[in-house]
Amino acid sequence: MLDYLKRLVRTGAAYQAADILAKAIAVFTLPLYTAHVTSSEYGAYSSLLTAVILASILVRFGVGEAFLRFYYHDEDHERRRRIARTTIATVAWTTTLASALLVAFAGPVSQALLGRHDPVLLDCAVLGLWAFTNLEIAYAQLRVDERARAYLVASIANVALTVTITVSLVVVGGLGAKGLLLGNFGASGLVVLGLWVTLRSRFSLRVRWSDLRAMLSFGAPTVPADAIVYCLQVADRFYLLRFYSESAAGQYAIALQLATVVFVAVRGFQYAWPPVAYSIKSDAAVARLYSLVATWFVLATGVVVAGVALLGRWLVRLLAAAEYFGAHSALPWLALAWTLYGLYQMAIVITGRAGVTRRNIPAAAAGLAVNVLLLLWLVPSAAKGPLPGGGAGLGIAGAGIALCGAYVAMLLVIHTITRRVFRISFEWARLARLAAILGGVAVSGNLLLPASGAAGLITRALWLCLIPVLLLGTRFLAPREMLQLRAILTSARQWRRLVGQLRPR
Repeated sequence: MLDYLKRLVRTGAAYQAADILAKAIAVFTLPLYTAHVTSSEYGAYSSLLTAVILASILVRFGVGEAFLRFYYHDEDHERRRRIARTTIATVAWTTTLASALLVAFAGPVSQALLGRHDPVLLDCAVLGLWAFTNLEIAYAQLRVDERARAYLVASIANVALTVTITVSLVVVGGLGAKGLLLGNFGASGLVVLGLWVTLRSRFSLRVRWSDLRAMLSFGAPTVPADAIVYCLQVADRFYLLRFYSESAAGQYAIALQLATVVFVAVRGFQYAWPPVAYSIKSDAAVARLYSLVATWFVLATGVVVAGVALLGRWLVRLLAAAEYFGAHSALPWLALAWTLYGLYQMAIVITGRAGVTRRNIPAAAAGLAVNVLLLLWLVPSAAKGPLPGGGAGLGIAGAGIALCGAYVAMLLVIHTITRRVFRISFEWARLARLAAILGGVAVSGNLLLPASGAAGLITRALWLCLIPVLLLGTRFLAPREMLQLRAILTSARQWRRLVGQLRPR
């Protein structure tokens, strides 16, 4: 069991290293970009970015998800290579055809998404659809073989190109939202071409229909559920943009950007977990691993969420222009939402292992329904009306609460469904203790401590130290787990050495 945990942490840390670099640069360039891009432009950019990711789910037809499962299901190396080629070829064709169609109808599509006719901005997003989707498939090829170093090199190259192009287009060229889209996705397109060269033994534009049919039978049922989940993730952004105010949408986008301090951990886990879970042959071993990983995942991400809840105001002041300060009200809720999303992704792998991917749809549908209902209740429509905090409803904080409520509903439904096909004995008592400690520290700190100034920052930072004290005082970690934790942390240091090897001599 310890070997599986060390493997999960080692590969997850390598994937996180790339994400940490990308997100850190994205966060620290916020003052630069927000000084040159209005909140309305940033809201339009964020909305198109989310539309790209949603469209990416649809044009993949679940082939990427099926690739991960089929690759570990078949141990013959030649058949694995054949499946990889079919995956790359299928997605290359679907994204190219979809992009051509969107460019032809860029005017009406931009009107539907943004409420205004802007085909050029839509064309910039179409480039993103092609580049983002093919890059995800190329990265998946590296992850299945756990080629952490190649993944890290490609990710760092992507970050460097993105920053260089985006700064040139936004700051120097003054292209606003167009520069943000072209900078992000132009760099990804170049990296895709580079990875195709690196993966040339697997690259192909020929689709083997027998393999594709088998992959679609597994992956296609995941598309509706994945699309619904992403719709609930973006429903709040489009609702704020179209029915509340563009400025609120811009502030919410900044809150989402800053909440990536949690998303980085979730993304690394999301990439590392399926290969580990699918590669284990024993269902009993996987069930034990699920239970342990769930507890430790909540502990790791929960500490970060508590920190964001207590220090979010100062984070927004430091990293965004003054007009974006309202983002702090949604920030803690969005950080919590990413933790809940990570737990949902863990449950999704259960359905994949059991081969019952169609059962994801009810959970996703329940989440979307709860999200929409809570949005309508907590964020009343006030198009072009007052900014968050200035009128009825909870504004962007309400949107964050709605997202958390949606994920809770999804977890309840997916747990009810999956326990019938794959029973896992979660550590409910320890999870409840964690929730009480982490939530108690965050809520009490916000109620009792100053919300501004140096005194507020210092006292809240010190208040976070209550978490390890309470964990040790309640004997949350057994002596055996303390030893395991030290072993896992030692294993995680390998990715640091990996980063050091990439530095120029």
